[in-house]
Amino acid sequence: MTTPPEPETIVIIGAGVLGLSTALYLQSQSQSHSTSSNTKILLLARDFPHTTSLNYTSPWAGAHYRPVPGTSPQHRREALQARRTYTHLKTLAATQPGAGVARCPAVEHLEQPPPEYLEPESIQAAYANVDGFRRLSGHELPEGVRWGVEYETVVINPPVYCQWMLEEFVLRGGEVREYTVGDVREAFFVGAGRQRKRRVRTVVNCSGLGLGADEKAFIIRVRNPCAVTMTRQNSDGSWSFCIPRPLGGGTIIGGTKQPHDWDPYPSPDTRARILANAAKWFPFAEGSEGKFDVIRDIVGRRPAREGGMRIEVERLEAGDGERNVVHAYGAGGRGFEISWGVAEDVFKLMAEHGLVQQKALL
Repeated sequence: MTTPPEPETIVIIGAGVLGLSTALYLQSQSQSHSTSSNTKILLLARDFPHTTSLNYTSPWAGAHYRPVPGTSPQHRREALQARRTYTHLKTLAATQPGAGVARCPAVEHLEQPPPEYLEPESIQAAYANVDGFRRLSGHELPEGVRWGVEYETVVINPPVYCQWMLEEFVLRGGEVREYTVGDVREAFFVGAGRQRKRRVRTVVNCSGLGLGADEKAFIIRVRNPCAVTMTRQNSDGSWSFCIPRPLGGGTIIGGTKQPHDWDPYPSPDTRARILANAAKWFPFAEGSEGKFDVIRDIVGRRPAREGGMRIEVERLEAGDGERNVVHAYGAGGRGFEISWGVAEDVFKLMAEHGLVQQKALL
């Protein structure tokens, strides 16, 4: 009589968009193998979609898909991740009306386009996969704008989407525990349980700010309805955007990127500048009198990392068995845009190191 395999648990730290996407993807892959029925996915997090925290940024994000031209290794890597995410989100928009994802027209206007926006090859590489892409001609551009495009994108209501992913994970048998992890090594013991009845040899670190970060972002959520996502580069080099949230979630107006700024309070000056810039081009609805109906100011800290995300396996020394940490953090402001691609890359990396069985990607 053969001895049944020791039950194994894969622990994921963090319930932001990267942690939730990775949890769902690993779960779907493990359940597609009949030999993996003993594998459990445990999601450990300090914050979940129903909580409000300055350091839990995902629910506050202005989330849409926007290609970013560039030729650096980081740009190339994120472009591939973003394309796979775009495809996945389009599927959700068509098949899961409660997920908080919807298709939406997108417009970009740049007053001082960086060099990569003027290189045909760079633009082709960045925008080739988006539906309805079209370069705007000179007579279609507003005054002061030198470069513009339009295409079909997807927009996300982050609180709804994150909650939907969490519920899907639980409904499919995932385990969830609210827990503040002080050190990644702690997660191995929490996953094994007090009686050590489960084997934990892999922890996926999607902790973001939970285990260290260095960036702050400021956005404003407004009630004004908007039927198109618009991105504008201003003459001073700053960027403005409006992103509608599906299912009555209002519209996000932004934005800023202030590295290493830990001030937790909204800045009145920043708010005034954001609204003043947006008022020049925002597609106000009739009856709004050209004014914003502001609901709240939001400050959130995005976990960024120089050189882009860290996605790699770290093997820890342990006298009581094999321990591997798969790091997946540091997406900065592109978490939603590259989330599903990151989840796929995490799975591939785990398969390459023999931590999971690999099958054709979904």
